[in-house]
Amino acid sequence: MRSRSEFDLSRRQWLSATAFALLSACSKVGRGIAVPPSERRDAIVLGLPNARFFLDEPGALSAEQELALVREANSLGVSQGGILPTGHYLALSGGGDNGAFGAGLLVGWTEHGDRPKFKLVTGVSTGALTAPFAFLGPEYDAVLTDVYTNISPSKVFVERFAPFAALWQDAMADTSPLFETIAHYFDEAVLAKIAAEYEKGRLLLIQTANLDAGVPVLWNIGAIAASGHSDALKLIRRLLLASASIPGEFPPVLIDVEANGRSYQEMHVDGGAVSQSFLIPPTLVVRIAQEKTGFRRQRMVAYVIRNSRLTTDWSDVQRATLSIAGKAIMIMINYVGLGDLYRIYLTCMRAGADFNVAYIGDDFQAEHKVLFDQGYMRALYNFAYEKAARGYRWEYAPPGFQAETR
Repeated sequence: MRSRSEFDLSRRQWLSATAFALLSACSKVGRGIAVPPSERRDAIVLGLPNARFFLDEPGALSAEQELALVREANSLGVSQGGILPTGHYLALSGGGDNGAFGAGLLVGWTEHGDRPKFKLVTGVSTGALTAPFAFLGPEYDAVLTDVYTNISPSKVFVERFAPFAALWQDAMADTSPLFETIAHYFDEAVLAKIAAEYEKGRLLLIQTANLDAGVPVLWNIGAIAASGHSDALKLIRRLLLASASIPGEFPPVLIDVEANGRSYQEMHVDGGAVSQSFLIPPTLVVRIAQEKTGFRRQRMVAYVIRNSRLTTDWSDVQRATLSIAGKAIMIMINYVGLGDLYRIYLTCMRAGADFNVAYIGDDFQAEHKVLFDQGYMRALYNFAYEKAARGYRWEYAPPGFQAETR
């Protein structure tokens, strides 16, 4: 049993530690001035007007699409009025460590021998981390394999002291390790190759959520890479981190912007706060861009890789606030993701594009002990790889919707 003096010493040490933690926490949560609502549309990054797009401004993205068609035609030597080759489009969803599914599928697809070069690649959350390497093609299959089979929690986050993190800091964990992991794989060589493909008319978009404005932001990674700006590499790394920064769990990422000669900071978090996957905004009509530029597309084929199951895992939910709220949020995220598939499907039907979707089936069974469990991720990667290497059986409509056979 401790003496009173020992108790007083422990109490003083605890109070000192508490005061230090509070002061440290307060010093870490500051930020620059948020962009006022009246200037949100005027805010630009690195002085690049086409670095990003907002869903409520479809004209900017449509203009980018038109320029991309022209660049593609020039690189292929197709004259105006000519027919461009089949366009393949890939959407990679969020899903945390379930991103191992998409990585294994892509590498197995390469092994099967018919993986196409994608005209457009989009990514959200873990899908955003996969997207640059999916965009660059089989040359980076080894990177996808390494990331999703050899990563561990220590390469993603460091847990913070829960009570103080919840009350005084901006997240329950520090993602400095994840930023270092991103920086290791996304280097100058990757930046240069993405820039070169952008000049050929290919597009790479990732999604974050602007927490201040409450809107999704589509980042034009190819345009940023091709800008030649000295901070392009740093910005893209931070955007990849932001797209995977689960609110509350991981810290938001602050992005410096300028609007009408004034400097501001935007707070960005996981793009999954808005949607789990996207291809093109419903406000964008592909046919119009083709008519304006005078080109036609031979065929369009869209692929959506959902790094998740169709349902949430069963659990014995405790009758406690956090347990109930946590499970409810998981269910909500799952059904929002299913809704995304229907939105993409309808957009494809309007554009005359073939729709294909893949997701983690019930035939995959592996114990998932902790987040970024290496054993679980390797099993999931191998599961998807083997299916794709044999020829993946894509579904032609969202779950529950009866599609015509091809």
